[in-house]
Amino acid sequence: MVKNNWPELKFENLKDTLATVQLWTQIVGKIRLVKTPWLNHSWHVTLYVSGMGLTTGSIPYHNGLFQIDFDFTTHQLIITSSANGQQHMNLYPRTVASFYEELFEKLHLLEIDAEIYAKPNEIEVAIPFQKDDIHCHYDEKQIVAFWQALVRIDAVFLGFRAKFSGKCSPVHFFWGGFDLAVTRFSGRTAPKHSGGMPNMPLDVMQEAYSHEVSSCGFWPGNENFPHPVFYAYCYPTPETFKDQPVKPEKAFFSHDLGEFILHYDEVRNAPDPEKFLMDFLQSTYEAAAITGNWDRTALECDFSYLEP
Repeated sequence: MVKNNWPELKFENLKDTLATVQLWTQIVGKIRLVKTPWLNHSWHVTLYVSGMGLTTGSIPYHNGLFQIDFDFTTHQLIITSSANGQQHMNLYPRTVASFYEELFEKLHLLEIDAEIYAKPNEIEVAIPFQKDDIHCHYDEKQIVAFWQALVRIDAVFLGFRAKFSGKCSPVHFFWGGFDLAVTRFSGRTAPKHSGGMPNMPLDVMQEAYSHEVSSCGFWPGNENFPHPVFYAYCYPTPETFKDQPVKPEKAFFSHDLGEFILHYDEVRNAPDPEKFLMDFLQSTYEAAAITGNWDRTALECDFSYLEP
């Protein structure tokens, strides 16, 4: 039997560290945003789970490529340039302002120019990064637990993504909502989205939801909903979506959030967490596809017959 090594996550223990790290990731993500050609649905802004933390992946610039990595094994931020080597920053209980200042000093040393919109997005109180001396928490144990959870979730999401031959997003980490997500598309256009996210331009939101989607993800929670959870929703949302049977039994539809919810602890404590989570992903997708009349024959696939 494989040992269950999904880490314990408690929002009360995580919240201060995640509030600070989210703002750090927003700064890094905005650098990727301004240096990378725009991809549909803002896919060019995201971070990715890596073997040491979170990464931007390769970003083009005038000297070649660079990337920025949050290394949660050594607790450093590593900026790597294909032309000029590396610069390192220590991750510790430091303010957002000091993180911002040192990061741009390191970028200058590597001859990387990036001018970003220096305020947070998708956060109610958007303190300019250079003035934020409030958020300054960094608990190494808590950030490692969060990252290790992402590692396990990312693997399941990748397996789920592989079962779809239609348009599908990468498994990627959105620094705005601070969630890991993967999104499937029916191939049809959708009604214009009405927006509603704080500090998020309406045209960006409408482009993100320009086509019909079935999306699922993991979110660590916030003060109004202090629970790490998995979620699944679709846009547009058929009236009967909420009434569809989904697995496992612990999953439920939240009328407040407008999506299906499964608590992280339910997955972590399951005899087979990976299968438990996969059942949630598959059944909520089927709820969206059935109620939205997706062409499932054309969009779904199974390559298991190719395995040796």
